[in-house]
Order: sequence, then structure tokens, then C-alpha cells
Amino acid sequence: MFDRLSGKLSGVFDGLSKRGALSEEDVNEAMREIRLAMLDADVALPVVKDFVNRVQEKSVGQEVLHNISPGQAIAKIVNDALIEALGGAGAVPLNLNAVPPIPYLMVGLQGSGKTTTSAKIAYYLNRRERKKVLLASLDTYRPAAQLQLEQLANQVKVTSLPVIEGQMPVQIAKRAMEVARLEGYDVVILDTAGRLSIDEALMEEVQNIRDVAKPAETLLVVDAMTGQDAVHTAKSFNEKVGITGVVMTRMDGDARGGAALSMRAITGAPIKLVGMGEKVDALQEFYPERVASRILGLGDIAGLVEKASETIDQEESERLAKKMLKGKFDLNDYAAQIGQINKMGSISNIMDMMPGMGKMKEKLGDKELDTSILKRHQAIISSMTKAERKQPAIIKASRKKRIAAGSGVTVQEVNRLLKQYDQMASMMKRFNKLGVKGLMRQGLSALLPKGMTPPPGGGMMR
Repeated sequence: MFDRLSGKLSGVFDGLSKRGALSEEDVNEAMREIRLAMLDADVALPVVKDFVNRVQEKSVGQEVLHNISPGQAIAKIVNDALIEALGGAGAVPLNLNAVPPIPYLMVGLQGSGKTTTSAKIAYYLNRRERKKVLLASLDTYRPAAQLQLEQLANQVKVTSLPVIEGQMPVQIAKRAMEVARLEGYDVVILDTAGRLSIDEALMEEVQNIRDVAKPAETLLVVDAMTGQDAVHTAKSFNEKVGITGVVMTRMDGDARGGAALSMRAITGAPIKLVGMGEKVDALQEFYPERVASRILGLGDIAGLVEKASETIDQEESERLAKKMLKGKFDLNDYAAQIGQINKMGSISNIMDMMPGMGKMKEKLGDKELDTSILKRHQAIISSMTKAERKQPAIIKASRKKRIAAGSGVTVQEVNRLLKQYDQMASMMKRFNKLGVKGLMRQGLSALLPKGMTPPPGGGMMR
């Protein structure tokens, strides 16, 4: 999402790193570039002005230490300013410190992903916080809106309030709270109706529901893809209803990121959660410091480790690691490895979380980041016999034709998979032969096939 802004800021820092010392002229030039980069990223003008002034104030007269470059000095100041603009370090949790049943009021425009987000939050609270959640649809206008929430509730295995025909939103809110009190629910999520645009009728209805439910959280759901429109929506809802937090959907999209950077400064409300995909578990806490690191190309190792711990089968990983360290690695193991990677989501998102991978992504292009190649590899391996998966060396021309036909790919793709497997197996054997001491002595190049060297930024190059 922040790729364009990240690329432009990296260019500013790269230019400064070539300077011997940091002059006022250098700072002014860098600030011009940062201002343009942020405006291009659709950040609100008042936020850009405040941000640039803050960075400039801290940069002028900044002492640059001997062991860091001017580019690094400015990058540190920009990083701190980004964290501050996004709301300060650390995630702001959902409010669970209230007498149950705790009401959450979900508000926003139609099409922002409010109903799906309500179900995601229910799943999040149920799985992570072990809370008993009741979902209630107050949308009596959009056809099948109540049925949609009921189906989503079944999907995430929480209860939805039964629909009574003819009831109005305020009546449904009262009934939801009463049912929750009688049946011992911890949290009630009230999914209100949206409109295509801000109007007085929408605001009055939400105000009436708020007065009845007295929510501990009023969460505004906004679509990150709508850019500055999302900021205007947030401002209007905050003025009329008062919001305690923002949930940004489609943060895994290709929007320019300005809405996220503007939201806290314009509304004063923190971004609490972000939607990172369509699946019910694709909801994450929002950490400003992690987002700032990703914008500056520093990655998000904490987020990557968190994601891995939630999705990867620890026992399977340890079994695979032991086999690989012994130099034993067959196509069954490779297929298992692909399965683990697929659980973590798109390769593009994983690379975003790794330090210094932004430029490598640019070089590779989107095609190389597409997980379809992994799916094809799984299909190819599935079309092999048990013996072929155990001993890939027996796969000759006739077998390759049969495997290609069975998996719907070309023989060339089968050859590419086998070549990639051979390279990985060779690396495992070399590692087993060298040991840790040998690897430390000879370096990474000792593991690579002849003619292949590791580039300065990581990865492999011929």
C-alpha cells in the first residue's frame, strides 16, 4: 500500500547519504521532496505541512555522528515523525474494560466493508480474547443485509441476533442488549446501516442508536482505497457521533496510503485495527511503529514473527528442519514447505515485512510475487507417484510428460521445478558437509551452486 511513498522517501535518503555533512540547504531540499512524496501519497495538506515542519525543525542543526550518514540521520527523524503522525508507538486495544455486555457500535458508509468487519472483530474477540460475542444487524434498508450478517456469524462460529420482521434499528439495538444481558454475552456488536454518502438521516439514526446502546466503542469502518474521501467521512462521523477508533479495510490494496497517515491528525481517533484481506482472520492490530518501518523500507520483523507463530505448524517445521540439516530433502518436504508459506498469505505481503526487500520487489515485478507459481508447484508434485516424490532422480522424459499432463502445465515448468529442487537439495547437502563453523569461515557463497553469488542486498544472482 505504501510502496510509492516508500520508494520516494528511500530516494531522498539515498541522495542525502552521499553527502559528507548535513547542511541547511540539504535539509530544505529533502523537505521539498518529502512534501511532494506525501502529497502524491494523498496525505491531507494540513497533515503534510505539520509533518514537514516538525521534521525540518528537528533536522536543522542536527549533529550527524561519525558512524551514520546524513541520510540515516534524516531517516531516523522522519521515522519518529511518522510514528507520531500515525498515533504514537504501540497498538491501541479495543475497550474490554466495561461491565458486560459491552456494546460496540459499527458505523460507516455503505460499501466500506462494515458488515464483514463486524464478523472479523467477532472472530478476533472470540478466538484471541475468549469472549462470548453476539452479532446484531441494524441494517433494515439494504436487501439481505441481516441475512449476510447471519451467514457470517455462522462462518465465524458466533451467535447472531434472530431477525424479527418490521423492527426498526433502535428497537433492534434495545433487544440485542436485553438478549445479551439475559444470556450472558461479553460483547454485543451492533452493525448499523450505511449510506452511499453522509446525510442527516444517517447521522440522526446513528445518534439515536448510540443514545440507547451507550457503546464502549464506536468504531468507524473506512475503506483505505477511497483516499481523502475516507478522511472526510471520518471527520463527519466524529463531529456528529463521536468515534473512539477507526478500522481501515483493504490495507493490503494498492491505495497510496494517505488516508492512514491523515486519520489520527484529522479526527484525533486512533486506528485500532486494519483489514488485510477477505478471510475472516485477516484482521490485525495497528502498530504505528511497524507501519512507519515498512514505509521506510525497514520491514516489520515483529509482525512477521507474530504472523508466523499464528499460522505455521511448529512440529512440522521442526521435523522438516531436522531432515534438511541431515541433508535429506525430498519433494514431499518441498510440498510441505509450500503449504506453510501459503498459510502466511501472499509473498508480496511477506516481503513487505522483511527489511530491505522494497527494491528487490521492484526488480522482480508483480509476476514473480504471484503465489500462483507455488500453487502450480503443488499441482505438479500432486501429479507424481510416491516413488517419484521420494526419488526425483527417476523422473525422466516420459514421466515428465505424464506429470505435466496430469497437473495442467508444460514439461518446461516441470523441469524448472526439478531444477529448483536440485538446487535446494544441493544447498542442504553442502550445509550438512560444511557445518556451522565451515559456513562461518567460507560464507554464504559456499552453499550456492557454481556461478551463483549472493548480491549485496540478499537473494541470488547469476
